[in-house]
Amino acid sequence: MKRNTGMQVHGKRFLPETNYTLWPFWVDTHVIPPFTKRSDGRVFDRNKDEMVLHKDVRPILQQLQSKGIKIAAASRTDSPPDAKTLLKLYDIDQYFNYKEIYPGCKKTHFQRFHKQSKIDYEDMLFFDDESRNIRDLSKIGVTCIFVDEDYGLTKDLFEEGLKEFAKNKTKGHAKREL
Repeated sequence: MKRNTGMQVHGKRFLPETNYTLWPFWVDTHVIPPFTKRSDGRVFDRNKDEMVLHKDVRPILQQLQSKGIKIAAASRTDSPPDAKTLLKLYDIDQYFNYKEIYPGCKKTHFQRFHKQSKIDYEDMLFFDDESRNIRDLSKIGVTCIFVDEDYGLTKDLFEEGLKEFAKNKTKGHAKREL
């Protein structure tokens, strides 16, 4: 029987990090391009090692898109072309309205998201496996959820993030700018 989570998504922007959130590796150090997609949909690197997407990622992205939530990818990878290639090979590129994928400070990614979308930081929900990014972005009002790199983004963690986001919204965070 399929579980009905009854999730209510109230944010305006959902932002996952790529490495260890969408997939279980760093694209710039743990896999070797070029990447290929086989006819069965599986993705492999040059060494023929299979590279999987975390199993709950696609259904979460589909749900958000169906509710009209804007989705952005944020990554500070040293290999932006490879990360963008994987989004396409995994057939999830179409879910992302915005992409900030390049080395640098996560605050810069969020400044650009804010400038492009006019969405306040308090209306953003961010998932990442790096505590420094969580710490920096929480200070400006983004609801941030730490992702265990062993599991990546799961439905349970996503639900936890939605609850934390709702709690933060009811606290009435003062609007902050970078």
